[in-house]
Amino acid sequence: MVEGIVSTIQDKCKRCYSCIRECPAKAIRVINGQAAVISERCIVCGHCIKVCSQNAKQITSDVELVINEILPSGKAVAIVAPSFAASFPENYLTFPAALRKLGFTHVVETAFGADLISKLYMKEIQGDGKKSIISSACPAVVSYIEMYYTDLVPNLAKVDTPMIAVSKYLKENLNKNIKIVFIGPCIAKKNERRSSDVNELVDAVLTFSEIKQILKKKDINPDELPESNFDPPYAYKGKAYPLSGGLLKTINISGDILEKEIIVVEGKKKVIEIIDELAQGNINAKFVDILFCEGCISGPAIDSDLNYYSRRERVIKYINEKINSLDKRLWMSSIYNSRHIDFSRSFYPKNQRRPTPDEEKIKEILAETNKFSSEDELNCGACGYHTCREYAIAIAKGLAEREMCLPFLIDKLAKAYDDLTTTQDQLRTAEKLASIGQLAAGVAHELNNPLGTIMLYSSMLKKEVLQKNGGDLSGDLKLIEEEAKRCKNIVSNLLNFARQGKLNLSWFDINIVIENIIKTIRLNPSFKSVKIELVTYAEPVFVEGDKDQLKQVFINLVSNACEAVEDKKEKVVKINVQSDSANLILEILDNGCGISKENFKKIFTPFFTTKKIGKGTGLGLAISYGIIKMHKGAIDFISEPGKGTAFKLILPLKNSEFNNGDELNA
Repeated sequence: MVEGIVSTIQDKCKRCYSCIRECPAKAIRVINGQAAVISERCIVCGHCIKVCSQNAKQITSDVELVINEILPSGKAVAIVAPSFAASFPENYLTFPAALRKLGFTHVVETAFGADLISKLYMKEIQGDGKKSIISSACPAVVSYIEMYYTDLVPNLAKVDTPMIAVSKYLKENLNKNIKIVFIGPCIAKKNERRSSDVNELVDAVLTFSEIKQILKKKDINPDELPESNFDPPYAYKGKAYPLSGGLLKTINISGDILEKEIIVVEGKKKVIEIIDELAQGNINAKFVDILFCEGCISGPAIDSDLNYYSRRERVIKYINEKINSLDKRLWMSSIYNSRHIDFSRSFYPKNQRRPTPDEEKIKEILAETNKFSSEDELNCGACGYHTCREYAIAIAKGLAEREMCLPFLIDKLAKAYDDLTTTQDQLRTAEKLASIGQLAAGVAHELNNPLGTIMLYSSMLKKEVLQKNGGDLSGDLKLIEEEAKRCKNIVSNLLNFARQGKLNLSWFDINIVIENIIKTIRLNPSFKSVKIELVTYAEPVFVEGDKDQLKQVFINLVSNACEAVEDKKEKVVKINVQSDSANLILEILDNGCGISKENFKKIFTPFFTTKKIGKGTGLGLAISYGIIKMHKGAIDFISEPGKGTAFKLILPLKNSEFNNGDELNA
């Protein structure tokens, strides 16, 4: 594949998508966030170079070719675009001398080529009048039509550009073996040179930036050289080509705004509009002069700090200085001597349009970037495309990526941040639980034996007191026994908390387990006034897990819900059992006191409790959290103080991460 004229320097590309926004041919594809120029679609108009603030676009250079091969040959001829006066505003009169010192044997104005083709343009314009003739002087416009408006190819004026015309003249009148180097502000000329009918005429194309680079490398300063004229053939009105309407000036046609048969269009936006109008048959003008830039004095490689108006003034000044001193008889003789040279050219369709996706595909892509209705389409242009719809079409055509949409990317990053924060919280909780678990195992082991002794002897003392003195101290001893049992329950919970590394797996119907738990809780006198509502599937819902441990989780959550509503007049606890194809979803809702927001992050922390003294150890939810995580599930809640709390459990119906055995060691 032939190397493209324009390419991206990947290390400099910063994902601003300015080049995509400015590219009229949509010849830039984003790959992994980097803007890559698609050479076969590129018309080399240079707009991407103009707008790239990071200088991330580069053009193929002929500098080394000119320095190492063409200049040393002794046959180098420079043809200079007439806009050179705008690029060398202070030393344009010495510029020809600088090129000769560099090694060019002849330095000629490309503008003479414009004079050569003026009669052919007049002939084209005065044709049958059945179609609008489009100027073919701008190679970027020609490429745009050949690639994207193939139906307009026959409308292109079959005329050489000034660069080709003057090259043909010089090859004919100087020597066929000369090496011609075009110097100008247009990078599209580099692409034109590669055309099969041009590549033997023009040997290299240098931009004004590149010729300045060579002059500096060879230590040649135009300011230090004497004024010098160009070599013949001398140009006449063709010098006006780089200015707005310059082509019309050359062929003596009026560009009056009231003359509807002649239209002059410059600048990317207007060019795209006029070509589209011509393609639709809405324009009936006899001749349309089109330039992608605002005159050649605004070419992408003009390399001048002057603004548009100052550049225009410099070129006009140069024209006025030289045009009146021209020997018109000599000029006419040169034109006459070229009458046998064929300055006509043919153009051919090179269709690069990609099929437009159907409406269903466009909607599908928009939905993938969270745009489900027209209200969701912000049309912010951050992706480089004017509308979300254009962007979706570009994705379908393989020219864009979904991550180019800034609002979509922000939402995606926000979700990723939330997920990361949740994961970090879970990791901190897991680390905390692990360290507390190790401590709990040691403490529980040390306390178990003395607690057993206290319970044993308090029971023996109680029996002895009852036998001897009728039970005067039995109440005190009973309290000791009850508190010792409570301590033993706390120790038992600590041991359960510390032993969460083992699961005894089996298949069981979750509906039956929940129903049995509710029956047990309803027997508790403290919960007699609580209305417990259960919503389950009619069909059994089988879960693979540790039945006893999951039962402990359900008991903890339902008991907590019942305790939360004790101060409510109407005490309601709802239990919803649902499932999808992969997960069990269990919700436990109450209309109780709720949880204050400052306690949200503490809920699953061991030994944290909001219950009254003596009613809770603060281990129930911590243990439940660990058990659910061991089952590769999730536990979360939402709560509003004074209105109630809803806990939600998600458990895989069958977890592929479990071993086939009956026990899993974590």
